[in-house]
Amino acid sequence: MAKFLYRLGALAARRRLAFLGSSLAVVAAALLLAFGSAGSFSPGHAIPGSPGQVALDKVKQHFPGADGIEGDVVFVAPHGARIDDEAVTGPMRAVLDRMRAAEHVADVGDPLERVSGDGRIAVAEVGFDLPAGTEVEPALQEAVRATGSPYGERFGDEGGRVLFGGDAFEEELEPFGLPETIGLGVALLVLLVTFGSMLAAGIPMLTAALGVGGSAAGTLLAANVFDVSQNALTLALMLGLAVGIDYALLIVSRHRAQLARGLGVAESIPLALATAGSSVLFAGLTVVIALAGLTLAGVPMLTSMGLAAAGAVTVAVLLALTALPALMALAGERLRPKPGSRAARRVLDPAQRGLAARWVDGVIRHPRKVVVAVVLGLAVVTVPAAQLQLALNDNGSAAPGSEPREAYDLIAGAFGPGANGTLAVLVEGDAATIASTAAAVIAAAEPLRGVAEVNGPATASDKQAAIIEIVPRTGPRDSATSALVADLRAALVPIGARTGNYVAVTGLTVVGLDAVDKLNGALVPFTVVVVGLSLLLLLVAFRSWTVPLKATAGFLLSVGAAFGAMVAVFQWGWLADALGVPLVGPVPSFAPIIVMAVLFGLAMDYEVFLVSAMREHYARHGDAHEAIRAGSRNAGRVVVAAAVIMVTVFVSFLFSRDPNVMPIAFALAVGVLVDAFLVRLTLVPAVLKLLGDRAWRLPRRLERFVPKVDVEGHDVTVDRPAGREPELVG
Repeated sequence: MAKFLYRLGALAARRRLAFLGSSLAVVAAALLLAFGSAGSFSPGHAIPGSPGQVALDKVKQHFPGADGIEGDVVFVAPHGARIDDEAVTGPMRAVLDRMRAAEHVADVGDPLERVSGDGRIAVAEVGFDLPAGTEVEPALQEAVRATGSPYGERFGDEGGRVLFGGDAFEEELEPFGLPETIGLGVALLVLLVTFGSMLAAGIPMLTAALGVGGSAAGTLLAANVFDVSQNALTLALMLGLAVGIDYALLIVSRHRAQLARGLGVAESIPLALATAGSSVLFAGLTVVIALAGLTLAGVPMLTSMGLAAAGAVTVAVLLALTALPALMALAGERLRPKPGSRAARRVLDPAQRGLAARWVDGVIRHPRKVVVAVVLGLAVVTVPAAQLQLALNDNGSAAPGSEPREAYDLIAGAFGPGANGTLAVLVEGDAATIASTAAAVIAAAEPLRGVAEVNGPATASDKQAAIIEIVPRTGPRDSATSALVADLRAALVPIGARTGNYVAVTGLTVVGLDAVDKLNGALVPFTVVVVGLSLLLLLVAFRSWTVPLKATAGFLLSVGAAFGAMVAVFQWGWLADALGVPLVGPVPSFAPIIVMAVLFGLAMDYEVFLVSAMREHYARHGDAHEAIRAGSRNAGRVVVAAAVIMVTVFVSFLFSRDPNVMPIAFALAVGVLVDAFLVRLTLVPAVLKLLGDRAWRLPRRLERFVPKVDVEGHDVTVDRPAGREPELVG
């Protein structure tokens, strides 16, 4: 691998204009194509074959009007008036008439059939002739909203208004905005401090920007062919930006260190790719495998998010190995640190030990105390993770003050929390027994704890199916609603067995609960796969049995701390107001498994960057103690800078106010902070100090079976100036 990357780096340096031009042309073409024919994202959480989805598909067969996306229109009467007053119903019906004439509007209900007890609020359903599982475009949303403007203009001063909510009017959030731009500025500042050069700092930013553009274009184009979740693009941008900067940072750091030691530009670029580039390729591969492993959960939404993020990491690695060496060749001697500069002294003067190296020196003086303190401290932070609760977000978790959130809260206040997540029981079978079976369902459902109201039955036009509507007492994200669905399913089993008819509970709330159950069930197997993968990859990379065990244990501590912090903030409400959390409660069901996949890859990144530098020194000198010190000196600054950039990028996405992205961004920021500083720069050196030479040995029985992979570039040789042999940076 190292030899191949060496040849690739040499070719990219020689053909720099061709490599860089090709990268720019591919990204530009992809962006132009994406802007011209971008696909639509899928907002649904359906799992094909799940009980709720199977029943919902049957509902659509018997009730054609149910096949489409629906929203809610909430009318609020002026102060002192009722919604059914003549002065109010006239303007309200004018709104409904304009709405029916709008493009893609298939059906609009009668709001007077659903009026609150005080008579001030009425709700109508609006259906669109769009396929279920697609999103209503912002332009169409605005066109429908505009039909209610005359009502608001007439009664606005008196408290009357029209609000639009439900699935069709979910809040549209920008995947990249001002907070993310500020995050990029902070990342650039970190690079400036790290390199002391604007040119050296700008190169990683440029390659990361190219990677983000290519990833965004690929995700938008993929949405034309596949069901891509609306959160897939945000996750791809967030992760692609972070790893794109970090991977370029590692290679540029290696290149500048070699230049400071006297290597020529043409010699340094391929050597940097053979050494640091090998680490980047290995680290990127672990992230991609972990993210692609999300497909094992069998949840389409999670599959699209995992593959989009894996694609973003792949693009970042490819650009780091092709466009980046071309850029370094174009920069030429301008990347060489000036003699006597701080950057040059850090490389040439062994006495120049940065903050990370001095920290590690202190750690290895008291390794036992450090191990106990770190493990116990992280175990305490992990404790809240035992109370982790999962749910799927809806408009109830939208930003306070947004129109979908206001509509949601008005419906909940007027008709009860369960009105935002009604359940439906489908009865399908012989026309002669449909009525009696529906009556049996109603009789079984009404006494159940948690049922607020039972309506129906509504019989299909083919007389072979009927629907009973059940309104829970609790909201869709409440655990009591999940318990009610379980009770309903248990109560319906004997009815179906006795009558021979198909009887099942369904609805979007039930489909979402099935997705939560599926994700809960996938978390433990995925953890086993990830842990097993980390053991195997690190065993091959470092040919040591202790390094993989230590790295995996550290990863589990980092994940536990990330989950604990996520529960404390998003479930318990600690710092929720300061961070702008829109709703305290269960976290999105897909957040833990995504955090685990991403954090696994990033943890392996830092492990490879740091431990490969230590192993390189040990392979040369055979001194386990000095290997820890030399590795922390050579790679510690890179790990610190990479972690700070990662945390900055994730924190910037935390302030996007997207309820699906915020818990993931927060958990990843905490996880990276813990993993880089408390695990890799604290726990790892302490454990390696305690293990001594044993950390770098492989039992003879295993040595015969473990393939040899040159991650550090030992097999690469190049003519160097005498006395100028560069040490590893990562």
